[in-house]
Order: sequence, then C-alpha cells, then structure tokens
Amino acid sequence: MIIRYIAAALAAFTLATGTALAQEQAVEQKTAGADSTKVNNLSVSLNFLSHGEIIVGGLPVDNDTQHEDRSAFLMGRARIGLDYSRRGLQAHAVLQNLGIWGSGGNQALNLYEGWVKMSSRKGLFAQIGRIALSYDDERIIGPNDFAAASNSHDVLRLGYEGHGHKLHLILGYNQNGANVYSSTYYADGGSQYYKTMQTLWYHYDFPRFPLGASLLFMNLGLQAGEKGDESNPPQTVFQQMSGAYLNFHPGIFSLEASGYLQTGKTLFYEKHASKIEAWMASVKASVKPWEALGFTLGYDYLSGDNFVAVPESGTIGLVYKDVFRGFSPLYGSRTKFYGLLDYFYESAYIHGFTPGLQNAYATVDFAPLKGFSGSVTYHYLAVATKLEGLGSTLGHSADLQLRYKFSKDISLAAGYTLMLGTETMDRLKQGAGSRYSHWGWFSLVISPELFSTRW
Repeated sequence: MIIRYIAAALAAFTLATGTALAQEQAVEQKTAGADSTKVNNLSVSLNFLSHGEIIVGGLPVDNDTQHEDRSAFLMGRARIGLDYSRRGLQAHAVLQNLGIWGSGGNQALNLYEGWVKMSSRKGLFAQIGRIALSYDDERIIGPNDFAAASNSHDVLRLGYEGHGHKLHLILGYNQNGANVYSSTYYADGGSQYYKTMQTLWYHYDFPRFPLGASLLFMNLGLQAGEKGDESNPPQTVFQQMSGAYLNFHPGIFSLEASGYLQTGKTLFYEKHASKIEAWMASVKASVKPWEALGFTLGYDYLSGDNFVAVPESGTIGLVYKDVFRGFSPLYGSRTKFYGLLDYFYESAYIHGFTPGLQNAYATVDFAPLKGFSGSVTYHYLAVATKLEGLGSTLGHSADLQLRYKFSKDISLAAGYTLMLGTETMDRLKQGAGSRYSHWGWFSLVISPELFSTRW
C-alpha cells in the first residue's frame, strides 16, 4: 500500500512538472538565439578528507564495560561527485570510500548520494534517490558531516518553492532485502534508520522583515519485536515529531529558537517498544559587532527519564515503566550542538539510560586574518532529571576550533576539546565520561573540480 501510494504520488507529480516543463521549453525554443544551444552542463569533482584524532580519557571498547585510557587513529575519506543539469532536470551522484588507515583494505565503499530532480519555473519539483537531507539548523535532520560517514536517506521528496514559501513532503520506505518474508523485520541487519518515514516541512521568509519560520511534522515507523517470538512478535511502531524553528536576524544581531515534541512509541534495547512523551526547547542569541569578532549565548533543554528502562523480563532491581521521556534528536547534526565530543547522543549511557540534557554554552568567533578563522565554546552540561544520590551536573567542556583556507579547494581545520567530568558523568557512563579527558583532531580537505563542460 505504501509503495503504491508513493508510486502514484510520483506519477502525478511528474506529469504536472513534465507538462509545465514542456510548455516552458517550447516557449524557450521559439525565442532562443544561437548562443542558447548549449543547454547541458556536466561536472566531475573530488573530495578528499584526511582526518586524525587522539583522545585521552576513558573510552569504551566494542561497547563493553572495559575502557582504554588512550585512542589514536588516522582516517581517510574519498568522494567522487558527478553533476548534470539542464533546464528542469538535475542529477547528482557521490561515491564514497571511508576507512581507518591500515584497516582491512578500506573496503567501506558506498553510494553516499544518488538522486535526480525534476523542477519547473512554477516552483514545483520532484526528487527521488539517496539524498543528504538538511533542514533549518540541522537539529532534527542534518548530514552530521563531522562524523565523516555522514547521513543520507533513500526518499522521494516532492515540493514547492517560491514567493518566500517552501513546502516539502518527504516519503521513505526501507528494507534490507527484496524478499518479503526475510525483510519485514528491518531493524535486524538494516543500514537505514527506520522502516517508513513521512515528513512535512514548511518554511516562510517574511518580506521586508528579517524573520524566517519553519514548521515540521514527522511520522516514523520503527520495527520492534523478535522473529519467532510469539510473546514479542515483529511489529511496526510509530513515533511522531512535531515542532517549530524561528530565526530572527536584524542587522548584527541574530536570535534562534526551536521547540519539538515527540509522541507515539519508541524503541529501547532495539527490539522492545514503549510509549514516548518527550520534548526539547532551545534558544540562541548572537551578535557580530565587527567582521572579525562575534559572540553567542545559548541554552538547550532535552527531556529525560529518572529511571533505567528495561524490558518486562529485564534485570531484577531495575524499573520498567510504560512511558519513555528521553528526547531523541533523531537524525540531526549532533556534534554541532552538544559539544564536539558529544558524550550524550552519539554514545549511550549505561543500559541505554536517557536522563536528558541541559546545555548552557557561550561561544566567541574570530577571524583575525584573511582565510583564517576560529571559535572557542564553553559548555555547562547537566542532566534534565533528578537523580537519587547524584548531582545534576555532568561536567564542563571547552571546544577550540581553528580553520585556514589555503585556496578555494584546500582547507585545514584542527581542534581541541577538554572535558572535566563529575561523579555523575562517571556513574552514568561507567567511567567513559572520566573526571578528565581531552581530545585533539585535524581535518585536511582537498576538493578540486576535475572537469566541467557544456554542450
């Protein structure tokens, strides 16, 4: 039914855009001159990322309770991109190889992006394929490119953009194989994030007023249960995300605010479903009095639980409850918001515990020289719930980032993070937080355009 619906929607939309496009091209052909014969554009580009890290502090080993005091590695990522465009049609493909230096031949080869897009002058468009989605400030949906592998989604995207309005409908349906019987339980072995997804996003930029506003509604189908288990059979449970984002930017000032509500059902311990009632809110104020200097203050609140969720047949002494209150930022660019180390959503607490997060931060941005820029950010981090026998403070961290652009296609970034954790961090992460940990990294990016032509 879902596949039939997606196919029908694509066919109707393609007919509409195709008819409009044909009419536009007929008019253009009548009025075109000799110089307009070259309507096809093709380009090929490369993107090389060399990245290194060294971390000192307690780190988990293969999700075990044992920890190493130090970790160091070098990683390489290579992407080759192909872009084609003509009036009303775009095609884009990115092949990606990612691997740690010296590991197994670096065989992590995949299609990072691969899509085609049809559009008309009326503002309508249809896009289908594997797409690196990015919306608003990327808190809920973003590529999370700092994670190197980055996020992309296999979806159909239909929309309209024009006169300050943007309306996108995103539809996804995932399986890990073509066989109906062996592929209905998607969470077992799948590489995507959900079984089904329907997202509606609307954005409006107010005329003659520096305000942009967005509304987001997302419905996710997540697969729970276990194959062959009659007491917990495979099923698809649905979770909803709804919220808004505002960006007010008068002159040298900028004010951003967002709020989201999560309802429906969520997964914990991968194969068990529980009702979810969670929310988050954020606010950020920035000022840039000079071109070379800017300041930002912000606060994030993500709701959490004051108990460790376990299945009904779980460990004695832990608590099972029907309502899960830990907010999940889903597919956002997480290191952009909660500190570059992001102890809280990129890696889990003990037993998948979700105590939420309070993140108060201050940032100084600077650009003293042409091509050179940087930032320093301080984070005060605390849980969002009351913990018995433990304080709420998780710790304090400071992020330093430096960037230098040698040319239009060569840049170098480096950074250093210091984390001063508390007993609460140690207990919730079983030592992975550490009372003291620090992290240094660099990223060299070389992205030349190899070839471009028109005909």
